[in-house]
Amino acid sequence: MSTRQNTKPAELIESRDDLVAWIASGAKPPTEWRLGTEHEKFVFRQETFAPVPHEGDRGISALMRGFMACCGWEPIFEGENIIALKRAFGERGANVSLEPGGQFELSGAPLESVHDTSAETEQHLMQCHKAGGPLGLSFMGLGFAPTWTLEETPKVPKQRYGIMTRYMPKVGSRGLDMMYRTATIQANLDFADEADLTQKLRVALALQPVATALFASSPFTEGKPNGFKSMRSEVWRDTDPDRTGMLPFSFESGMGYERLVDYALDVPMYFVYREGHYIDVAGASFRDFLAGKLPGLDGVLPTMDDWSDHMTTLFPEVRVKRFIEMRGADGGRAEMINALPALWAGLLYDAAAQDAAWDLVKDWNQEERQTLRDAVPRLALQTPFRAETVQDLARRVLEIASEGLKARRRIDPSGEDERTYLLPLEEIAESGLTNADRYLQKFHGSWGGRIAPVFAEVAI
Repeated sequence: MSTRQNTKPAELIESRDDLVAWIASGAKPPTEWRLGTEHEKFVFRQETFAPVPHEGDRGISALMRGFMACCGWEPIFEGENIIALKRAFGERGANVSLEPGGQFELSGAPLESVHDTSAETEQHLMQCHKAGGPLGLSFMGLGFAPTWTLEETPKVPKQRYGIMTRYMPKVGSRGLDMMYRTATIQANLDFADEADLTQKLRVALALQPVATALFASSPFTEGKPNGFKSMRSEVWRDTDPDRTGMLPFSFESGMGYERLVDYALDVPMYFVYREGHYIDVAGASFRDFLAGKLPGLDGVLPTMDDWSDHMTTLFPEVRVKRFIEMRGADGGRAEMINALPALWAGLLYDAAAQDAAWDLVKDWNQEERQTLRDAVPRLALQTPFRAETVQDLARRVLEIASEGLKARRRIDPSGEDERTYLLPLEEIAESGLTNADRYLQKFHGSWGGRIAPVFAEVAI
């Protein structure tokens, strides 16, 4: 989740047209398209598998200071608390931030290829061990914390998280689980123009459940199987209906920048940031803000920074800001982190592949898309769809992605193109066994019904 800094105020929004222009400004020619990868990891005590508090000599704050000492990162403060890290001036634009329960997130730089993403991820994980090892801390890649209760999960002292924590129970039953006990991998992609954004968004929304199935890795809650392959995805189904879901309007005629703005204007706000402080306006309307009629802030008009902040509080399966965010994958180990941008670059960064992906999904109706999304958290690849299963769909999707990556011809020094990063997904699709299935097999088999071995199994 983004981290706001107290910088020079942005320009005031003069009209709805400014908001449309803000999204449109993200358009780029294909030669300038980049890949951004974000991944969250749970941090745990090596000796006890317990969650790690923010404070203390061996807490998350100490881990952040370890990154500064070993690896040249610079702190971002909120009050006296280090809540994020940024690279030194002039270095690539990655940053490290904290999710509400202390999930440790790298928001990667925009990079040219999955090879670059892989190198970035490898460097970051080395730094995690370099900074965390002396503190007795390890990191794991799962979509949902496998043993911790909500009550024992630490809370990161960020003002915006306090606002969200108070608001979430008013709009859904699983919002706090989402905040404190889930972890994800995301891939961010560019678009060429309004028509390209529309087609990419439609393909991504339709196929997001297939990605959820392939990346499913959260079958445990509080030490026991929870009945789902992706509890992370299930939690999102009852978090906040105003700001989550499959965006059915995206498939209607007239879809484009303006329709996205109107959707975002209708999603209730969380906060307004002024002079280093977050003002709780949860549930208020950005339309009222635009008119200077926000309750408690009468006459105050929003800036483009306020709009950018608001857009980070929308949580659909695919999110559009000035780029497109794929949000359907559970957290995982390094090979899964690299597989996600490979999947979406293969589908959406080659014109023939994108057209083939659109041909695959263009006759699906809204009921089918929603039914697929609702069933996948429990059944993953075994979810029925029409006369087949998601496993069959996944095979075809991966064939398209592979052809797209082949056409991209991004070659590393060893002569490999980006198709190598699809191998873990191809093995999952062929076997029909997700990582969640494998963990469950071990839980009922070699682990003897004990959950502790999962920490070694998924350690990054």
